[in-house]
Amino acid sequence: MFRESRTLVEALERIPRRPGRGLRFVSAEGLERFYTYEEVWQEALRRAAHLTAHGLRRGDRLALVIPEGHEFVLAFLGATVAGIVPVPIFPSATFKRIEGYADIVSHIVEAAGSRVLLTMERMKPQMEMVSGRATCLERLLLTETAFDGAGPAFERPPIDPETVCFLQFTSGSTARPRGVMVTHANLVANARACLGPHGLNINDEDVTVSWLPLYHDMGLGFVFSAILGDLPAVFLPTASFGRTPRIWLEALQKYRGTITYAPNFAYQLVTKRLREKDLAGLDLRHVRVAGCGAEPIRARALLDFAKRLGPTGFDGGKVLLPCYGMAESTLAITFHELGSPIVLDRVDADAMKLGDARPASADTIRALDLVSCGKPFPGHELAIVNEYREPLDDRKVGEIAVCGPSVTKGYYNSATTAESWKDGWLYTGDLGYTVNGNLFVCGRIKDLIIINGANHYPQDIEWAVADIDKVRRGNVVAFGLAGDRTEELIVVAEGHSADASGLRTAITRRISEEYGLQPRHVSIVPVGTLPRTSSGKVQRRKTKQMFENGELSEHQ
Repeated sequence: MFRESRTLVEALERIPRRPGRGLRFVSAEGLERFYTYEEVWQEALRRAAHLTAHGLRRGDRLALVIPEGHEFVLAFLGATVAGIVPVPIFPSATFKRIEGYADIVSHIVEAAGSRVLLTMERMKPQMEMVSGRATCLERLLLTETAFDGAGPAFERPPIDPETVCFLQFTSGSTARPRGVMVTHANLVANARACLGPHGLNINDEDVTVSWLPLYHDMGLGFVFSAILGDLPAVFLPTASFGRTPRIWLEALQKYRGTITYAPNFAYQLVTKRLREKDLAGLDLRHVRVAGCGAEPIRARALLDFAKRLGPTGFDGGKVLLPCYGMAESTLAITFHELGSPIVLDRVDADAMKLGDARPASADTIRALDLVSCGKPFPGHELAIVNEYREPLDDRKVGEIAVCGPSVTKGYYNSATTAESWKDGWLYTGDLGYTVNGNLFVCGRIKDLIIINGANHYPQDIEWAVADIDKVRRGNVVAFGLAGDRTEELIVVAEGHSADASGLRTAITRRISEEYGLQPRHVSIVPVGTLPRTSSGKVQRRKTKQMFENGELSEHQ
């Protein structure tokens, strides 16, 4: 059950030292490192002492670019115990596009004002490039040497609930990454909501399993949930899931995992890659929560996943849990009701273009299926507002606004805070509507494509295109460009050169049939061309910019 604490540090210090409970990290080779909570606490104290000895003080920002899960988590907690503010940054897996990667990391380091960057030996060449670009950066530390020996004398600084715990930089899908200031109070409030009776309603038998990247808010949330909820947690390498998706399911079986989460694309990937022999002997009856968030949720992805895993005892009708959240509100904002089937809303696609989520009827020509992301947590509020930030009624599409103790104070050292935070409310920039308190998310305001006065949501077009044979699923971008009279639709999809001509024709036909639109241009680009965020999301605005600048290499 959730144990009351005012801060993450307090929770870690007070967590009961029970046998078999702690953090388990599985390497790409299958080797395990298990730390009991007593060992985690002692290691956090030791690392806090070393970081202080390296000249870091309470309030300093420490950039973390650490590819190994156990090293990342222990360094993060050590910094937190010392009152130092961790700044998680994604590690690059390869040296491809190294210049662009160094630019992004340099931007984050500068935006955070980090004097010190902690990394690992194998990342040193890349981080030395960053060191030459980020003017505020004074030194690099390596995990292999920074924590040698017993910790020196160390006096723990006071940590209160309003202390900033860490800076969570946004993924950069809609703008350059900005650092969200997450306080201990925000963290505790969100964990209490997520783990409590109106959330996951955790119990003493729960075990969490995650392959999500730890530098991302949803992946890091598994660390916080484990500590604040006194849960055993298992962490798998993110890259291993990408190569072999079935390891997620195998880990759930091996460790008797009861709670797990993943973005929409992961459910699609497992369904696509899983073979009959992978299902043989797989028992997932004990899984009671399979959450979905971090990106737009497609009903078909979840339903197909549930059907595919039916023979394993996986009960999709009770287990699947769509949710909605963002770093600016710590993590989660709404949860679907635990233990109940997902709620679908079939709406008239033409009415949606005008901002009206009208239920589809028997004679509706085009319909959309949207997934409910549930209701806000107790003590939190949610509203749908128009461009003047006035509340809208049910089934009217507008901007999602939220209020409550999970809402953070804003972006660190950024004037853009005033654009999104006002009078305790966070204006998310996301579009959605409500039905009897349930939230349905439609997309981003700035990504909306408006053609002849009608609104078109890019992810709907992208999903329709992704269903075409030989289009790489998840590798499609739709956006609008200003035309002489109205916006015009551009579609960019990854594919192979030999399929390019046929794909252009198929994509044009599908969009015409589904949406009554004629794309101005369909671009088929080589696999790996589309820019992505650190969390793997395709960057629509960056793709649009590349298209406008003639930087996309198209198959002819």
